[in-house]
Order: sequence, then C-alpha cells, then structure tokens
Amino acid sequence: MASVHAIPSLEQEYEFTGESKRRLLIGIGAGVALVALGSFLLASGVGEHSHEVVQGQTASNEGGHAFKWTTRLWANLWLNAVYFAGVSVIGMFFMSYNYLAQAGWSSVFKRIPEAMPAYLPFMGAIILLVFFAGGHDLFHWTHHDLYDPKSENYDPIIAGKSGFLNTPFYLARIVFYFASWYGLWRLLRNFSLKEDLGGGTEYHEKSIKFGTAFLVVFAVTSSTAAWDFVMSIDAHWFSSMFGWYTLASWHVTGLAVITLTVVTLKERGYLQAVNENHLHDLGKFMFAFSIFWTYVWFSQFMLIYYANLPEETIYYRERFSGFNGIYKAPFFITLFLNFVFPFLVLMTRDAKRVKGILKIACWGIIVGHYFDFYTNIMPGTVGEHGGFGAIEFGTILIFACGFMWSISAQLAKANLYPKNHPMIEEAIHHDI
Repeated sequence: MASVHAIPSLEQEYEFTGESKRRLLIGIGAGVALVALGSFLLASGVGEHSHEVVQGQTASNEGGHAFKWTTRLWANLWLNAVYFAGVSVIGMFFMSYNYLAQAGWSSVFKRIPEAMPAYLPFMGAIILLVFFAGGHDLFHWTHHDLYDPKSENYDPIIAGKSGFLNTPFYLARIVFYFASWYGLWRLLRNFSLKEDLGGGTEYHEKSIKFGTAFLVVFAVTSSTAAWDFVMSIDAHWFSSMFGWYTLASWHVTGLAVITLTVVTLKERGYLQAVNENHLHDLGKFMFAFSIFWTYVWFSQFMLIYYANLPEETIYYRERFSGFNGIYKAPFFITLFLNFVFPFLVLMTRDAKRVKGILKIACWGIIVGHYFDFYTNIMPGTVGEHGGFGAIEFGTILIFACGFMWSISAQLAKANLYPKNHPMIEEAIHHDI
C-alpha cells in the first residue's frame, strides 16, 4: 500500500510568549548595565594603560592628542546601528529579488525576511542621534576649519569632497535611505497581509512592481549608504569597490539571520512545511555569498596592495599593524569566520541539510561580519583606544535583543505561512 504524505497545515500562528519577552528585557537590561559600567570605567581611565585622564578626556602621551572617552561609546552605537540596519534591510532585499525572479520556493518562510525591516526606524533614529551628539568625534570631515583656505587646518583633499561631504546633504541622504527602505517595506508588508485575507494575484503583482522599485532604489542607496556610514569615517581614503563590499557583507549576514531563524522556528515545532530542500537552498546562498564577499574583499585588497599607493595602503596598514596591533586579531578573525569557516563547513551537500551544521555556520557568519564592520569602523573613530570591553558587549546585547524583539513581534502579527500566496503549493513541494 502506497504511503501518503500529509500536507502540513497552512494555519500556524507564532506566539511571542511572556517568557520570551522577559528574557529579552533581561538581556536589554544587562546590556544597559554593561554600557553604564564600561562608560564609568572609561571615564575613570581604567583600561587606558598608556594614557592619563584630563577633565573627562584621556590625553595621549604621544603628542598630547586629546581623546574623549565618549567617542568610544558613540563609535559602538554607530557600529551596531549600521550593522543591524544593514541586516534589517536585507530582509526587504531578499523579498524583492525573489518577487522579481518569480521564485516560489522561499514563499513558505517569507514571513521571516518580511519581519526583519521593522527594525529600520529604530536604527535610523539612533544613527541620526549619534551623528548629532558625536558626529564631530567620529567624522573628521565635519570640522569646518578643514574647508577654510585661511585656516592652518585646511585640508584640500577633504575640501574637494565638500559637495558630497557636507552636513545638510549628509543628513538628507540618511533620512532618504531609511524613509525609502522602510516606506517600500511597509507597502510590501501590507500587500502580503491583504493577500492573506483576500487571496488572488492582485497583491502579488503589486508586490512584484514595488519590490522591483525597491531594487532600483537599493542599487544606488546600498552603495551610497556604505560610503556615508563607513567609508566617510576615513575621508582621505576611497575605494570604488566599497559599496559592493559592504552590500556583500550585509547580504550574507542577513541570509544567515534568515536561515538561523528558520531553523530555530522549525526546531520549536513551527514551519513544518519547510523541508531539507529549503534548508539546502539557504545553505547554498550562504556558501555562495561568503565566496562572493571574499572575492570582493580580496579584489579590493589586491588592487590597493599591488598599486602600493601610500594614501591607499594606509587603510590596511592601520588595521594590520597600526595602533600597536590591536586590530590585527579582528582582521584575521574576519577572514577566517567569513570565508574559511563557511567554505569548509558548507562545502558538502549533506552539510547544507543538517540543522545543527547550518546553525553553526550561521553563527560563524553573523559574528564574523560583525568583526568585519568592527575593523572597518573602529580604527578611524577610536584608533589606539579601541578594544573589547563592557561597552562593546553591552551595546551588542542591547541591539541584538532589540532586533529579536522586533522580529518576534512582527511574526506574531500574521500567519507564519502566507497561505494565499500564488506559489505556496510550489514551495511546499519544493524538491532539488
């Protein structure tokens, strides 16, 4: 007698329990406590072994260059906001290119990437707040005397970039990034929810149209946001590949978050319609884009190394051997976790189908690309005053718990399956 495979029910609600909320609140509280402790220690001069504290600042013994301890706090807030903003918008990016490609296989778990961009307004608000409060400490180009030819601090290179690097235009770009990303996501999210209620293909077709519009917008803003959020910290340095490099980092991290969330929900009894073939495809995405990130990283590094131009090579010299070598370990951890580790772990077909192996690969990628943004942002903002202490761990905890809260709250607002999606049956029977 032939066996009959039951079709999973498409009625499944995610419960964001009180216990889950309590744990996330404890995590946020612990993060706040760590940030407060770290701030107190830095203000007291603890951890600044080669520096003396002067009126709320740490003055370097080499040349008397003043460094405010608050700069490290602003730098960590900026780092985490940029990292999680990128991960959040990748949810919209994933949805959009799947709509454009008419890809049905991902519709069975589309609620996960659909939930991620809800975190964007919070990250946008923090980025604006940090820029207003600590922009002068993080961004050298914000100092007005650099643009005055009569000033002894006049910098002709930065002055030449004033058409792009000026505060009003910079702030307008930041507002546009988050307004356009979030606004287009709200449209797709509403279409998805209405599709659940009414069915048909009307909202699916609208999603394709506005998803394509997002891809056009993101094709430009992903690069310009990378220049604004990260590359403008080192205003003398420039790389024509930096936009692709940052997008690759955001993308593979977002894929790891999607995969980790899918696997975790499946282990908790949700998403029964997700099978090994879906996991395999997600594993292939992570594997492929880890290699793509490495390709862009190496291409950028090789061209700068080969040209041997001082104004270009200084960027890597600072991260490899500068500032007493404090960024050397993160530099190599980035390469290992973002290329060597996922390449070896996800190489085989079977590995991509094992939930435990996928979770290990996801965590490696998530941590590895955090180090990637760390090595891109910290040398230009805090220099020799960087490190990993209470502030670093506290800010990570706050932002990560907030991100998990945001995703959980969104998942609880709708059926986990888009039951009236035109391609949901194709996704249920996905087989490769």
